[in-house]
Amino acid sequence: MENFQEQEYGQANFNLPHDIVKLPSGGHYYKSKKSSVKVGYLTATDEDILSSAVSNNNFLYQLLRNKIYEPELRVEELLEGDIQTILIFLRNSSFGPEYTLSLTDPATNRTFPHTFILDSLTFKKPSVLPDQDGLFETKLPRSGKVVKVRPLKFGERQEIQNMTDNYPQGMVAPQTLWTFTKQIVELDGSSDKPTIVEFIKNMPILDSKHIRRFIDENEPGLNLSVNTKAPSGENVSTRIAFGVEFFRPFFGV
Repeated sequence: MENFQEQEYGQANFNLPHDIVKLPSGGHYYKSKKSSVKVGYLTATDEDILSSAVSNNNFLYQLLRNKIYEPELRVEELLEGDIQTILIFLRNSSFGPEYTLSLTDPATNRTFPHTFILDSLTFKKPSVLPDQDGLFETKLPRSGKVVKVRPLKFGERQEIQNMTDNYPQGMVAPQTLWTFTKQIVELDGSSDKPTIVEFIKNMPILDSKHIRRFIDENEPGLNLSVNTKAPSGENVSTRIAFGVEFFRPFFGV
């Protein structure tokens, strides 16, 4: 497993041409409290990273590490919504805001193209703001427990994915346990980790669904839903994804 924490950030790039990208998080979740970051433009030196995208699961991390010109912020500490916003800037500034999706008409099962303008994406509007430590408090509907939770960081998401990928074949990886162990930081006023882990193992599904929904609704980010009509007239909905396909113009297809 790649250890994100041990990789050092070079500062040679911080004075290269860049732009300022406003973060959906507003900086509330970071020690630096930065609400915007300096992001460099994609250059010829980034081509090797994009070329490795098909076979390299960590290409996004490497790309972002090269392009974020902020010594106080590490890629692995950023929230997913901030990462997505930076990726949209990188794509827009290199290839333009038009993004063509291949969708399926539910009436005919035939694919059709739909061109979407990435600039039209808007920030989500959470109903609850975090405290000064970037934590949310909520009461669970079944157990009545009061928990403090936080969104996952980019590095944590990568860590959980790597652990899942390397889990013994034929066995079910405990992704739910791994995820909630990082998200739940306090239980009824206690931050004792063994107590929290034991609670998670026996947590009612109603409570776990509440936590997922609560974080999803209040975690800062972008509204990524795309809605359009298929040639048949049927409504089609999808979400913008940020993998290899997102940088398809680089590959010339």
